[in-house]
Parts: sequence; C-alpha cells; structure tokens
Amino acid sequence: MQSHHGEHDMAQAGQESQRCEAIIVGGGMVGAALAALLGEAGVAVTLLDARPTLLDAERVGRGRPARRVSALTPVSQRLLEGMGAWEWMRQRRVTPYRHMQVWDAEGSGEVAFSADQAGVPVLGHIVENDVVLAALEARLVALPSVTLGLSARVAGLNETPDGREVVLEDGRRLSAPLVVAADGARSPLRTLAGIEVSARDTGHVAVVTTVRNARPHGGVARQVFLPGGPLAFLPLTVEDDDRYCSIVWSTAPEEAERLTGLSAQALGEALGAAFAHRLGEVEVVDGAMAVPLTQRHAECYTQRGFALVGDAAHTIHPLAGQGVNLGLMDAAVLAEEVLAGRRRGLAIGEAGVLGRYARRRRGDNAAMLALMDGFRLLFGTSNPALTLARNLGMSGVDRLTPVKRLLMRQAIGHRGRLPASCR
Repeated sequence: MQSHHGEHDMAQAGQESQRCEAIIVGGGMVGAALAALLGEAGVAVTLLDARPTLLDAERVGRGRPARRVSALTPVSQRLLEGMGAWEWMRQRRVTPYRHMQVWDAEGSGEVAFSADQAGVPVLGHIVENDVVLAALEARLVALPSVTLGLSARVAGLNETPDGREVVLEDGRRLSAPLVVAADGARSPLRTLAGIEVSARDTGHVAVVTTVRNARPHGGVARQVFLPGGPLAFLPLTVEDDDRYCSIVWSTAPEEAERLTGLSAQALGEALGAAFAHRLGEVEVVDGAMAVPLTQRHAECYTQRGFALVGDAAHTIHPLAGQGVNLGLMDAAVLAEEVLAGRRRGLAIGEAGVLGRYARRRRGDNAAMLALMDGFRLLFGTSNPALTLARNLGMSGVDRLTPVKRLLMRQAIGHRGRLPASCR
C-alpha cells in the first residue's frame, strides 16, 4: 500500500490494528470529497482504495473527453470551490450550461429552463468525472492529516469497543471510531455491515459515448423523451470547439446491445434521427459503452461507528443527472455533523452525530429517487391518455412560472437545509 505521509506509514504488516480518527473506503469523487472536508479540519483520515495509483493529473482533461461525465449543480460547485478543487477543474475542462430543453418525441410538449429564470449565473456544468477526481486527489495529497492507502482491498469489518476495525486482504488491520463506506453501488462494505438494500431494476441500460455535432450546442443541455427512454445531449466544449456533446441514452437492454454493436457511423445516424437533428449531423468520436441502471436505496445509512455515502447509500436513474450531486451533498452533511459533534467533544462515530446525518440526507435522497421514478414511469408509457397528459403537463409547466421555478430549484440543488460548505 502506498502512503504519501511518512508519519502515517501503513507499510508494516503485523496483526496490531493501526488507529486513526476516520477510515473512508472508496476513493471515488464522493469518498475523496469527504476525506478532503475532514482532512481540512485536521481529522486524521485514512482513505482506502483498490486502485494501484492515483489518476495521471497531466493527462486528465486534455484531448478527447472521457465518456463518464456528471452534471454538477451550482450547489456542488460551491462545495468544490470551498475545497479549493474548482479552480483546478476550471483550468482543465468544465462546460457551463445556461439553458435546458426537455421535449417529448411523441408529441408537442416541451419545457425550457434558463439560468436567468432561476436567478443564477448558470444552471450547472458538465464535467468529466476524472477531472473532478483528479482535482480532489491534488487537494488530498496536500493535506498532512490525510493518508492515502492504495491497492487496498477490504476483506472484513469488525465492531470494536470504540468503533470499527477494517481488515484488509493482506492481513493488515486498521481501526477508527468511524468507518465510512464510499465504495460504490455494489458496496462490499455495506454487505459486510449487514445493511439491506431495496433495489429495483429500472428496465433501462444507459448507452454512453461522446459525439461532435454539425452545430454548436450553445451552452444548452438537451433531453428528449423517446418511447424507449430518455436521450440526453450534454454540452461539452473541447479546446474552444463547442460542437461536442456527451451522450446518455437510457433504453431497453436489447436496444442498448444493438446500439453499442453499431458502427460509429450507424450510431451517429441513429442518434441524429432520435434527436430530430436538432444539432445537425452527429459524428460519434468514442466507443459506446453500456451501463446497467438499477435504482437502489439502503434501508439505513448508519450504524454505530459506520456510515454509507454516495452510491453505497443510493443509486438513481441518470434522468436528471443528480447522482453525484446527491453523493457530494452526503459528504458535505456528514462532514458538517461529524465536525460539529467533534467541537462539542463527542466521538466521531457517536450514534447521535451519525443519526443527524442520516435524518438530513435519507429523506432528500428518497424524494429524489421517487421523483425520478415517477418521471421514468410517466415517460416510459405509450398509453395515449398518459401521453396526452404529459404533453399538456410539459406545456403547462413551461407557462407556469412558480412550478418551473420549483423544478429549477431542484435541478440546481437548492433543497432542504444546505450545509454551510455549500451556501
């Protein structure tokens, strides 16, 4: 395992448990953000990840964009700004969008949102996941209280009198008052903790790729509801060329298999036709990958000395691009509650402290999961009455300013009591 701070060297084997204040398992965007938030406050954090190396910061955000992107809300942007990561990201590649267009391929319903209507400079930014993660890693390496443990695979999780112990595959043990699972949708740590998950297959697989269109995107995020599922063209600007888009096409598994098997030219033609050629001819510039979409929600977020964040706690249909924003909000709220408790002299993994985190986050995440599910069901139907209702509904929303404002507040992340780091 690599450690970048000698005083926390974890290289020695042996059965004695090494102690720190918090252990975070999973060094993706949410785990890295949580480690940075705690590390900045001087908490001795060990971040464990199975990857052998950090991202190559020199190559990230250069050349052709990565296929996996996120739509970061202004609230997530403020969090990343406060952590000193946003400026690094901005110097690499972030694409702001000031407008959103959503329409129904089956009828005339259309809704348009703009940043001006929402009273914000931008509705959000499309950012490659690697750009976010590399910026957070650069931050972590500079924090003396954070230890990075790479090539670390967790084999066991034990309760201790004052917290939890993590057992690694190579036999080493680490213990802390708080262990956080940030290890993704199929979280092994969540399984080890015995936390049940309610999972429902959405019936969709996301086809993800990058395209270059004949016409510029104009800083507009576009989404069309097709009979088989939603198709999004998310704006990307690559070296001042604003004709790129990241594609997320949610569709039936067999259709996803057909689409990913097409030649680049045939896929470009299929995308152009499905999108009514709103941006002209479509050239596919990367391979297409298929990502199965399962909506999951953990039955509980916390146990004594243990918490779930991000995809380990919830996964959501990418319909509104909210996934990573919900995870970053988990990290911000958990850090806020832990640090508030610590200032009052409470143990980091104390049940009351973690309970407050769970209460603040589980309801918000559940509401967003339900909202996305409702959208998915409404737009996944070919029932003529529902098709008519949804077209009337979309046109109605486009005219009803208060309803639109409410939906836009959801989209830009203004829900519930925001942590201080996001205000």
